[in-house]
Amino acid sequence: MQDIPTRPALMPTLALLLAALALSACATRNDVPAAANMGDDDEFCRANNVAVGSTDYVNCRKNRDVQRSNAITRANRAQRNLGEFMMDHPDRP
Repeated sequence: MQDIPTRPALMPTLALLLAALALSACATRNDVPAAANMGDDDEFCRANNVAVGSTDYVNCRKNRDVQRSNAITRANRAQRNLGEFMMDHPDRP
């Protein structure tokens, strides 16, 4: 007859599974980097006393979008470079 795992034997496994699930929720690549968190674009562009919909306002919003996109691209590139470095140099901790 086989031993059926008892409830106390399952508790460490369940705790480990819950810890892994909780930590995996922190590991997302969809977060915006801190450098790209530039605040509210509308508020920033209106602070220059430009009318919503004007050419200056539209250009301001476009520039903010480009800056945010560049910051995200830099963060992704840095992460990729770090991963490649770690794969190329497994002897360095």
